[in-house]
Amino acid sequence: MIRVAVPNKGSLSESASEMLSEAGYRQRRDTRELVMVDPDNDVEFFFLRPRDIAVYVGAGTLDVGITGRDLFLDAQVEARELMSLGFGASTFRFAGPVGDFTDVAQLDGKRLATSYDGLLRAYLAERGINASVVRLDGAVESSVRLGVADAIADVVETGTTLRAAGMEIFGEPILKSEAVLIGRTGGDPHPGLDVLIRRLRGVLVARQYVMMDYDIRRELVEQAAALTPGLESPTVSPLRDDAWVAVRSMIKRSETNRIMDELYDLGARAILVSSIHACRI
Repeated sequence: MIRVAVPNKGSLSESASEMLSEAGYRQRRDTRELVMVDPDNDVEFFFLRPRDIAVYVGAGTLDVGITGRDLFLDAQVEARELMSLGFGASTFRFAGPVGDFTDVAQLDGKRLATSYDGLLRAYLAERGINASVVRLDGAVESSVRLGVADAIADVVETGTTLRAAGMEIFGEPILKSEAVLIGRTGGDPHPGLDVLIRRLRGVLVARQYVMMDYDIRRELVEQAAALTPGLESPTVSPLRDDAWVAVRSMIKRSETNRIMDELYDLGARAILVSSIHACRI
């Protein structure tokens, strides 16, 4: 039975459980549940603090886990990133009082407050910046005003909180983060890992693509296929009227309406779009 860690709360929790559910795994109905077994899929889920997940996976206690890339790198454990999951995007950046800093090099000799001290220390060491790191559990935006730090390094989503605290972002992003699936290193991977990854990839594809069906005159098939090439090639089926054929193809969800318009202008009719709930590519 493969042992999987899932965030028990926070911004990653709901999206992680939703993705696992779409992948065909049972998920808890009560947020107070800390462990749940899915016997049909031979999986045991452990609902843990997102920050602790990398520690358990790195220690080999659990086989895989879902957490943020920032939390994983900050933990500095012996584990590896297996795949990105397409949600929970954020950026780890420097910020300071408006007008005080314009470049990361100016941080030499300064005090930096952060909740990600492992990640920040590694970043500074790689660039030869000698700064003092102040570890805080949260609300690092207040550290400068309270005299604890000169600047901060924190996860930024909209920047609204920083602006309200009289701060601004400077320098290049330290890290672009999102939810990732991580796995332990050493030893043979669990036999159920390939199935889990294949299912999660199927969810990602299903979210990014739709299925498009349309009818087109036979002499226009090549032009239509150029608009809807599919992953390998579209399916073309004969209709009762030999002058027409039916075409089915996967297309990117984001391009749906543009492709429908172009197909219609080409002469396609009965253009239908349907969602893909699951797939294996």
